Parts: sequence; structure tokens; C-alpha cells
Amino acid sequence: MTLSSPTNSSVCASRDFNIADSPYNSTNFPRTSRTENSVSSERSHVASDSPNMLVRGTGSDAFRVSVSSVQSSSSHGSAPDDCDALGDVYIWGEVLCENVTKFGADKNIGYLGSRSDVLIPKPLESNVVLDVHHIACGVKHAALVSRQGEVFTWGEASGGRLGHGMGKDVTGPQLIESLAATSIDFVACGEFHTCAVTMTGEIYTWGDGTHNAGLLGHGTDVSHWIPKRISGPLEGLQIASVSCGPWHTALITSTGQLFTFGDGTFGVLGHGDKETVFYPREVESLSGLRTIAVACGVWHAAAIVEVIVTHSSSSVSSGKLFTWGDGDKSRLGHGDKEPRLKPTCVSALIDHTFHRVACGHSLTVGLTTSGKVYTMGSTVYGQLGNPNADGKLPCLVEDKLTKDCVEEIACGAYHVAVLTSRNEVFTWGKGANGRLGHGDVEDRKAPTLVDALKERHVKNIACGSNFTAAICLHKWVSGTEQSQCSACRQAFGFTRKRHNCYNCGLVHCHSCSSKKSLKAALAPNPGKPYRVCDSCHSKLSKVSEANIDSRKNVMPRLSGENKDRLDKTEIRLAKSGIPSNIDLIKQLDNRAARQGKKADTFSLVRTSQTPLTQLKDALTNVADLRRGPPKPAVTPSSSRPVSPFSRRSSPPRSVTPIPLNVGLGFSTSIAESLKKTNELLNQEVVRLRAQVNSAVTLTFPFI
Repeated sequence: MTLSSPTNSSVCASRDFNIADSPYNSTNFPRTSRTENSVSSERSHVASDSPNMLVRGTGSDAFRVSVSSVQSSSSHGSAPDDCDALGDVYIWGEVLCENVTKFGADKNIGYLGSRSDVLIPKPLESNVVLDVHHIACGVKHAALVSRQGEVFTWGEASGGRLGHGMGKDVTGPQLIESLAATSIDFVACGEFHTCAVTMTGEIYTWGDGTHNAGLLGHGTDVSHWIPKRISGPLEGLQIASVSCGPWHTALITSTGQLFTFGDGTFGVLGHGDKETVFYPREVESLSGLRTIAVACGVWHAAAIVEVIVTHSSSSVSSGKLFTWGDGDKSRLGHGDKEPRLKPTCVSALIDHTFHRVACGHSLTVGLTTSGKVYTMGSTVYGQLGNPNADGKLPCLVEDKLTKDCVEEIACGAYHVAVLTSRNEVFTWGKGANGRLGHGDVEDRKAPTLVDALKERHVKNIACGSNFTAAICLHKWVSGTEQSQCSACRQAFGFTRKRHNCYNCGLVHCHSCSSKKSLKAALAPNPGKPYRVCDSCHSKLSKVSEANIDSRKNVMPRLSGENKDRLDKTEIRLAKSGIPSNIDLIKQLDNRAARQGKKADTFSLVRTSQTPLTQLKDALTNVADLRRGPPKPAVTPSSSRPVSPFSRRSSPPRSVTPIPLNVGLGFSTSIAESLKKTNELLNQEVVRLRAQVNSAVTLTFPFI
């Protein structure tokens, strides 16, 4: 996945400029005017890898549980092309496992996931491993985008960084339902927040905003547990790329503008000061220049900016590496440890053209268009990839990469992963937790091949703080080459026939694949049941049950203050004589039993024995109060977490049926009695509603 270089006309400078004569500060580079005619509107981010990546399915049929990341086989010996192959995720390092321990009283807020070290790449174990298009890794969580444009997140949910609307840790990818109505292109993960960019270039953020750092770009320090779109300064602009640091965020528009927001300590935002910015603000020193890539470290940042380089009589567009922020450990590549408040070109690399950049904790990595990797920063753990480097100036990573062309780079806190044109993955740096994928926890000072992925066609790589992930094309093998069942290992023969599982694609015997399931990954029609193996049947069943449970248990979060008020309201309602839901149900059961014994008796009953059709309507106010938190009385600058998409409207409330004497075996007098009884009941319901509204008004006067 390479970034296409724009034509010279799109970055044409207003005057000739010899880059060798400048002090390399971004304020001295020539500017270009941004007009619709002079700048291409095509986005040059990672999503444009292949044509089929831009096709997104919509609706429920687009969602399928994908295959597990194992070799698939076909009894017909056919295999799809690379462009149609499924994307599987391999992950290694410190990952959240399924052994979780509940704590706290609220089951939605009390799960502490245990972490384990995975020393070699293994398939991402989950009931919803999808056809993955893009993946991003944070510190304690990760996110992926399926080829259908859906976003799944997993990991620790603290602060709402998963976007599910609740504080429950998730050990495997879980769909963000509030984004299901839109098509997402790619995602980015910080330590406390997450960003997602749609196919139309809109950006959503969510996570912990309570650090008073403007981390989410909404202008407040309010946390958002579900995605919220950033508008304001970005209105009308298309986002092409985004990068998240722990305390700040940087993004690039389709026209090459660079915006940053968040905590401005050490000048990491590039605005010339150290102030916190709560809304996205354009980096003015790069205005007029086209930024094509950006990366955020902890307290520093780096970008690739296209400038016009003049050589004799010709001018050429060239991507140069700019860095700014904290200069400690020489991570900015300027040969000193001084901070830079504005983007400054790395003069030691002025002769090279870059198109990729990545940042670690005290490390910056740049990738040239010729496939060479340069590193700068601290030499700790061998993270520079060059044993001879002193860290004072940028160094070239060679060793086993000397003859390879690197196409993609990624940085964790103290380790680096690269993907070559031969689809090989090399890693180096800190080896703790097995994040390098070599089967041990040893540090590596030079690039080392990840042997476990040698047989895989790796398409993308991503690094979290202490773990690594890769997207691999699903591997297909001919079923005719398989002589035994994938499950029971019994040899195929005249009486033991081959059958394909429509979910994992493996070949099984009849006894191991006799069940059928809906939404199998390889099913031609997800709405119809297809043959799957016993293992996949169990997975798909769990997914189905989990979806049903999640629909039943969806409950918006309440703040502590509003929750206390709601509890007090329930107490007042109880004291006022209004029966609880449980009491009402019991009384309804008793009423039904009485009506069954005396079907010909129609007399006005007490309030506690009101028929079910009226009670449903009467209790609507109380039910709505339980489902939705009250509107907080805060200043206009604050907002509570809300979904960018409204949920489906509730079904219409049932209308009180009026018994008619047509077709019923009742006499006219009985029918008249029924009408009179129904009118009295309706009056009683009105009285109940008035009591409920009065009690709610006393407790929530601001509603």
C-alpha cells in the first residue's frame, strides 16, 4: 500500500525554492493555494490499497462471521484471487485473554481482563473474526474495520475507549452498533481514545475526555462512550488520514491540510506554543504545503510534507520528514535534544524522499519511496535497528533489510515492525511479552524475520504499545490434497465423503459437519442455513445468543448523580402507592386467573388489577425514565455522550381494545357493561399517569 504522489501541479509553489539554502523550518517553504482546480480531491490514505477495498456492503446481509485464521480447503480445488481473499488477523505480544474476573456491583462496569503473553503470531480468537480491511492498535485496546465497513473493538473499556456505551472489557472483536449505519474506512487508536473515519471523510471520536486535554476534539472535557462526530473547523472537509497519541491527535485532510488538537505540552501540536487545543486547529506553519502522512508519539510528532525541490533548471515534488515536540533522546533527528514548537525539516535526511512515518515512545521511523528505513531516537532495547547507531543522528536500518524493499512500517512503544515487498515481516527492539513474534522475550538490535508468518501473505501490519498485529490473506489449499477429516482425522474413503464447512472452509466428514447455521462466512446467502462443522456451529450459535442477549440488556449509562435521583424517584413512587413492576405482574396473573374462572363477570377492579393493555400504556413514563437518563442541566458547552445515529424507534404502543358485540357471544347488556368498565379503567389510567408525572416532576424539575 503506497501513497500515490500528487502531480507537480497540485503542489506547485508560487516561486522557485532551493531547499539547500533554507534553515529547514516549515515557515520558509513555499505555499500553494488550495483550490478545487489545483488540488486533487482523491484521498491518499491507506484505504486505497485495492479497488475492492472501497466497496462496502450495507444492511444485515453484509455482516458475516468470518472464518478462523487457518488454512481453508475446497473439495473442488478452487481458490479465490487475492483481491477476493478474506482478511485474517494474527496477533502476538501482551493480549487480553478470555479469563475475566468480575468486580463491582454493576455487571456492565465490572470486568477485569487478565492478560497473557503470546510469543508467536496466532489467529485472533473470537466468535466474530471478520473479513478484515484495516486494523489499529492502542495501548490496551484495538480496533478493526471489516470489508463491509463495520467497526469492531476489543480490549479494556476504561473511559469508553471501545465505543460500546458501557464499561465492560471485551476479549474479542465486538461491533460498535452506533456506527453500523455508516460505512467506515479506517480507524486509529490512542491510549485513552479512538477515532474512525467514514468513506465520505467524516471523523468520529470517543473515549476518555476527562483529562482536560481536548483529546476528543469536541471542545469539552466530557467523555464519550459512543462515537460522536467532530464538526466545527472540520465542517466541509474530508479526512484522509489520522494518528492518535496518548494525549493528542493529528489528522490530514484530502487537500493536505494538517490539523492537531489535544494537550500541547512540549509543543507537540506544532502551533508554536504549548497550549491545549480543544478543537481541531490547522498547523499554520504548514499551510500551503501538502502533508501526506503524520504520526504521533507520546510527546512528539512527525509528518511527511511535500515540498518543491529545485535542481538546476528543474523542480520536483519531494516528501520531506518534519518533526516537532519534545526533543529528548534525540527523537526529533535534529542532532540535539531541544524541543521544537513548530514542524521542522530533518536536515540530515534532506536528500531522501519519504512517504511513510511512525513514532514510538522515544523513537521516530521514516520510510523512503525507495523502500529504505531510517530511525532516530533512543538506542534503548536496540529499537533503532542498527547496532552501530549512537542515536544522535538518523541512521539507516540495514542488516537483513539491505536487499529488501520495505513497503510498510509500524511502531510500538519500544519496538518496530516492517513489511517488505516479499510479504515478509521483520521486527526488532524490545522483546518483552513476545511482541516481536520470535517465540521468546529477547530484545533484537537488528531486523529479524518473523518465521511464523513466512507461509502467510501479509497485507498490513500494526503495532500497539506492547503487542503487534498483522492482516493476512486467507490461505486456501485444494481439498483433493487433503486425505483426512480436519476434525476427527479419519481418512476419507468410499464410505467417508468430503464435505466443506461453509464457515471455515475446511474439509470434514459427514459426521463432523452434519449441522447447519445461518450467517456462515462462505455462505452464498447469509440468510439461509448452510452446512458447517461442529466447531463453527458452536461459534455461530454463541454469536447468535450474544446478539440476542445484547439486545435484551442494552441500557444507557447513567451518571452517579442521575442514578441517585432515579433511585429516589422509585422510592417516592413506591411510597405514593404506585405498585412496582413485579407487583403489577403478580396482580395481573391473579386477575387473569380470576377471569379464567369467571368469564361472564365484568366488574370494575381496583387499580392494582388493571388489565395488561392499559397497564403497558400507564407504565410507559416509568419505563422511559428507566431506559433513558434525564437531560442534565449544564452549560451549553457541555454535552453528554450521545450516538450520532438514533436507534430504531420503539414499536407503537398498544391501543386499548374496545370489545365489540359483533361476533361475540355476549348479550347487549354485557357489551354495554364492558364499554362502561373500559371508560372507567381509562379514567383510572389517566389518574395513574398524573401521579407518575407529578412524582417525576418533583424529582427532576428540569425535565
